[in-house]
Amino acid sequence: MSMLTPPGMGGKYRITGDKYPRMRRPSGRRRIVLAVIASAVAVGLIGWGTLQLIDVFTGGDKASAAAPAAKDCDRDRDRKQAAPAGSSDAAKPKPLPEPGQIKVNVFNATPRGGLAKDTADELKKRGFAIGEVGNATKAFDKKVKGTGILLGAKSAADTAFPVLGTQLAGAEPKTDGRKGGEVDLILGTKFKDLTKKADADKALAELAKPRSTPAKSGDKNC
Repeated sequence: MSMLTPPGMGGKYRITGDKYPRMRRPSGRRRIVLAVIASAVAVGLIGWGTLQLIDVFTGGDKASAAAPAAKDCDRDRDRKQAAPAGSSDAAKPKPLPEPGQIKVNVFNATPRGGLAKDTADELKKRGFAIGEVGNATKAFDKKVKGTGILLGAKSAADTAFPVLGTQLAGAEPKTDGRKGGEVDLILGTKFKDLTKKADADKALAELAKPRSTPAKSGDKNC
C-alpha cells in the first residue's frame, strides 16, 4: 500500500505513486484577470478612436482654413448676384419722394388761430402739395404737447415722413390704418415756426444722397 493511502482504505480507494494530486487554480481568479485585460484593451481602443476624431475635426481642415478669405467673399458676391429680384439680398431702399409728390393736410391743435393756414402757405411755397387745412380733430385738439405730429399710413414711415420731417424739427411720426398716401401735419402747443428754409433745403439735399447699406462685420476683409 502506498504511503498516500489513508489508513483503513484500500482497494479502489488506494492511491498509488509518490506524487500528490495536482490542484487546479480557482477559475474565479482567471476570470478576473481576463476581465481586467479586456477592460484595458477597450479603454485603449476608445482613446485611440477619440484621437482620430479630434484629428478629423481639427487637423483635417487645416488646408481649407488656410485658404484666402477672398474666396468666401467671392462666394457671397456670387450668391447675392444670383439672388432673385424679390429676395432680401436684392432688396434696395425705396426712393424718397419729391416734396411735390407729398400731399400734406395741415391741422392746428393749438389755441392760436390761423396757424394751420400760415403753415400750409409756407409749405406750398417750398414745393409741397397742400390738401385739407383747418383745426385738428377732437382726438388731437389741444392734446399735442410737442411741436407737431406726422400722421400717415405705414408706408409713409420711410418715404413721406423723412421728407416732410425736414420742415419741422422734433415732429413725432405716427402711423394709422389709412390707405392713401397723404400725410397729416398736426401742429402742437410747442410749435413756433417751420424750420428755416435754408436748413430744410440742406436736410433735403442730405436725404437725396444715395443711402448705402452698412457692411456686415463678416465682410470687412472683402
